[in-house]
Amino acid sequence: MPDERVVPTGRAARLGSLLGRICLVALGAAGVAGCEALLPAARDATQVGWQTFDEARVAVEAIEPFETHKSSLIANGFDPFRNPAVTILTYPEIVQRFAAGSALQPDEYEPGIRACLKAGKSCTGYAIVARRIKRDRIGNFWADSFAFRREVDITGWTFTALILFVDDLAVYRVFGGQPNMHEQQITRNPLGPLQGWGEMLRPRF
Repeated sequence: MPDERVVPTGRAARLGSLLGRICLVALGAAGVAGCEALLPAARDATQVGWQTFDEARVAVEAIEPFETHKSSLIANGFDPFRNPAVTILTYPEIVQRFAAGSALQPDEYEPGIRACLKAGKSCTGYAIVARRIKRDRIGNFWADSFAFRREVDITGWTFTALILFVDDLAVYRVFGGQPNMHEQQITRNPLGPLQGWGEMLRPRF
């Protein structure tokens, strides 16, 4: 006959409790070790070939006013139908950009701008807006998870440019933006997850 042994109920309960505590400690240690990696991250990027601000700057600086043609720009990646960073500007939109709030007289603009404004409907443009922004949640995992304190580290760059054309000829180009973005956002909630309950419970009229 098989040897059957009965473990006393109290002893079994103590053994189960001990094993449970050991498991909790092990899980807690593993959780603390990987807590920072568990914080979420987000990226906001225009899907273009430029990986850095300098790459975008060099591409625009290569445009020679009154020499570079639109057809060559399209072949070099400035095609608005393939590059989501490029927006086509019509003549009325260009006039509004330079006329609204400007203290300059028409003859005080740069030659390329003057040529474009005088060309009427033959004047078109490209507005370029590209960005690569990364948002990393940093700091204490538990404080972040329970909404007591949330820290977000924001890095990246933004790039803007304007190119004007008369028919197929590029007559003006300018660029700007923020080459090195680095910001931190810190949100503190003393009541943690209960912080928003006051607004939720406030009577609505």
